[in-house]
Amino acid sequence: MAGHSKWAGIKHKKAVVDAQRGKAFSKVIREITAAARLGGGSPEANPRLRLAIQKAREVNLPKDTLDKAIKRGTGDLPGVAYEEMVMEGYGPGGVAILIELLTDNKNRTSAEMRSLLTKHGGSSAGAGSVSWLFQKQGLITLGASGTSEERLMEVVLEAGAEDLKVDGDQALVTVAPSAFEAVKLALQKAGLTWESAELTMVPSSTVRVDDPAQAKALLALLDALEDHDDTQHVYANFDIPDALLAAHAGT
Repeated sequence: MAGHSKWAGIKHKKAVVDAQRGKAFSKVIREITAAARLGGGSPEANPRLRLAIQKAREVNLPKDTLDKAIKRGTGDLPGVAYEEMVMEGYGPGGVAILIELLTDNKNRTSAEMRSLLTKHGGSSAGAGSVSWLFQKQGLITLGASGTSEERLMEVVLEAGAEDLKVDGDQALVTVAPSAFEAVKLALQKAGLTWESAELTMVPSSTVRVDDPAQAKALLALLDALEDHDDTQHVYANFDIPDALLAAHAGT
């Protein structure tokens, strides 16, 4: 399984831990508010809101807070209007980085993102410089120890998944956005529980980073970008050896 895919799993676990200290709540709340503003307050009719609510539940966001976030998005309660923006750049080793943000001040956020990139050995890039390297896909990770690879493959491929990769006791399902909900439903009906399920940006090619110092600098940059209040998602096309990823994650 490529390094960037393993990193997605590590980030998911980190988000759950961060949520216990309240760090992840603001990002989830912003996404719920923005999704409700753009597509309405009904999760049945708004796939983006439905996915945001799922993320909120994963980090144990209180229901009252969730409901208020939806109402701020629909205008039933007053609140800050967040705008979507995307920034592009490069990290140590020439790794392409794509950052999705929700902000109430684009000029401030742009300046702060450029500063973070420069501080950690990266650089900002113009619109379209790296976004062409990424394609939106659904990624579903789940434990593979409770079922056979053959059964898992049958369930997900029949539901429309594009690929299944099993690495040890973890399975990674790749699916087109249009079939994302169908595959999740098929897994649910088969009694299979996923660890994470998200629509993400997957790189068409990766950059191998074997040098420990360079890998450390890159991962420190990605952490800094992720930790910014306005950041919703950070995508990068790196492939770092498992041992270096594990060392950085403290596992």
